Amino acid sequence: MRVLVAEDDALIAEMVTLGLRRHGFAVDTVHDGAEAAHSLQVTDYDVVVLDRDLPGVHGDVVAADLAGSGARTRILMLTAADGLHDRVQGLNLGADDYLAKPFEYDELIARVHALCRRSAPPLPPVLQKSGVVLNTAQRTATRDGRVLDLTPKEFAVLHLLLAADGAPVGAEELLERAWDEHADPFTSAVRVTMSKLRGKLGEPPLIRTVQGVGYAL
Repeated sequence: MRVLVAEDDALIAEMVTLGLRRHGFAVDTVHDGAEAAHSLQVTDYDVVVLDRDLPGVHGDVVAADLAGSGARTRILMLTAADGLHDRVQGLNLGADDYLAKPFEYDELIARVHALCRRSAPPLPPVLQKSGVVLNTAQRTATRDGRVLDLTPKEFAVLHLLLAADGAPVGAEELLERAWDEHADPFTSAVRVTMSKLRGKLGEPPLIRTVQGVGYAL
């Protein structure tokens, strides 16, 4: 799941970004409205955590333009203005959700998870195939009852493979959905992660390489 954090307060931006990454999200961070607008144009994000009072291009403009573009990206508006009028105005501009500062971090994570579920085709919280059970709400994974100790990236890749329900998923799509913008498209990150995931899943092998296409479960 890919998230953009658009927040001009460096401390808040870092806290939100690091916390989301610990929960398995691929996160990019920008600090002004122009950067946010550009990133949203070139990358298909699941959710943008959008500070309303961004410098340069105001967050209201970013939200309205994104909503008007028809993009599937969901907007969580983050702002110090928490009056009823402010919330109504933000939602009318195109925000899907609204969270006032200061906020409880667990609530922000839960809201981002909820918006991610709405941005993609609906999937059940528990995915199962070939003895693998992945619970996205509890962030647990097992194979034939054996707990799999997965890193956030391995969990994200396994989730994408299970969601594809046996169809191949390309390395470029995996890189796009599970890594952030700093990932080198020519890196071996996907191959290395796939190798480690295969090792943790154990025998018999569950992930096959589809030559010239990608990987399938």
